[in-house]
Amino acid sequence: MDAGTTADIVARDRRHLIHPYQIFDSVMVDDPLAVARGAGAQLVDSDGNEYIDAVGGMWCTNIGLGRDEMADAIAQQVRELAYANPFVDMTNAPAGLLCEKLASLTPGDLNRVFLSSGGSTAVDAAFRLIQFYQHCRGTPEKRHVLSRVDAYHGTTYAAVSIGGKPGDRVPGFEYIEDTIHHLSSPNFYVHGGDRTEQEFADDLVAEFRAKVDELGADRVGAFFAEPIMGSGGVIMPPADYLQRVWQICREHDIVYVSDEVVTAFGRLGHWFASEEVFGITPDIITSAKGLTSGYLPLGATIVSDRIYDVIAETGHDRYFAVGFTYSGHPVSCTAALKNIEIIEREGLLAHVKRIGPYFQEQLRTLGDLPMVGEVRGSHLMACVEFVEDQRTKRHYPEEFDVGKMVANACEPRGLIVRPLVHLNIMSPPLVIDRDDVDRIVSTLRDAIVEVRAQLDARGIDN
Repeated sequence: MDAGTTADIVARDRRHLIHPYQIFDSVMVDDPLAVARGAGAQLVDSDGNEYIDAVGGMWCTNIGLGRDEMADAIAQQVRELAYANPFVDMTNAPAGLLCEKLASLTPGDLNRVFLSSGGSTAVDAAFRLIQFYQHCRGTPEKRHVLSRVDAYHGTTYAAVSIGGKPGDRVPGFEYIEDTIHHLSSPNFYVHGGDRTEQEFADDLVAEFRAKVDELGADRVGAFFAEPIMGSGGVIMPPADYLQRVWQICREHDIVYVSDEVVTAFGRLGHWFASEEVFGITPDIITSAKGLTSGYLPLGATIVSDRIYDVIAETGHDRYFAVGFTYSGHPVSCTAALKNIEIIEREGLLAHVKRIGPYFQEQLRTLGDLPMVGEVRGSHLMACVEFVEDQRTKRHYPEEFDVGKMVANACEPRGLIVRPLVHLNIMSPPLVIDRDDVDRIVSTLRDAIVEVRAQLDARGIDN
């Protein structure tokens, strides 16, 4: 395949490709970065320039790019069986082996797995499964779902409706609003005010309980929550907030869905973060991304035996009317199995427990820069939040797009970070080492200093 020059690639892109979250007014301002190849945590563009990918693709390239053994496993599976019908009474060996492996890694009795094509479809399937479950158990009125502002759960109709990122609520789109409710964001830095972290957590828990009382516990069916909010800005749950909300869900028979599309498969040093990190045993876990390290699309909705047994009770002639052509795709499942094998064999979970604290510690040294308001995160999830005034936490005007300014300053220095208005978000591959961390932090520092000088030159300062 001859893609031509970088100019050819960019011209073809502009003429034909609609990007996810494309901003149409500015699409012609900056050329897209044409990525040609990658190895480990490194990317190379079509002009031969090298970068550290501190975004990890999209929270997903956990084992790193360019793995020959992954390519060999995928190729061999393509030769043996490239596709198999997944519906009703057909199966394939990789799908069954993967589901068995996932059941061995998940907490509690989460032993049933529905496979789809990604995180959004995993969340969408969970939403529909919960509706079905409530109907099967004779409580169809428990159809209301609780989520939070700043949550991100995907982009299918149901998933984006469950999500609560203001930037995803754009004019021209409609959302499910009669049965999906959003509680306050748990972002302590932005919303904590004069309260202690524990007081802030107490208020969030009280709000949750009040919402359940308002709607009626007999009408609330589920709560969806990321252990750490990813795309919303790497928002850490304050104090004991999530554990207490989980307990309320147990008290009122509310299904607790832990969206681990980002946090699973090593990002926090564990296969799954819900129980190991936050002391929660959810009823459903959704996952994707690190499940295959981005080598192929795959999502998994992992369900407790308790829920499955209600749905599968004999004598009712029920069937689960949810399915995708690529559910249980044998090649994707083979990629997931090989990915898990590599994580196990190379001890990447233990590596993340070592390198993650160093990554966080070094990033926090950026706090001496005047426009850095907060550096937050855990292990290999991190966010730098930029402010105009550290004391008041006042952000720069949104139209400045300071996060993009910093990301743009990083790029020619050989670093890719993810901009989000006044944030830079990072989720590097699990295989990074100390030299990579040092380069990420020093490069980011230089970029922030450059951007601050640009803002000062425009007469914008604290």
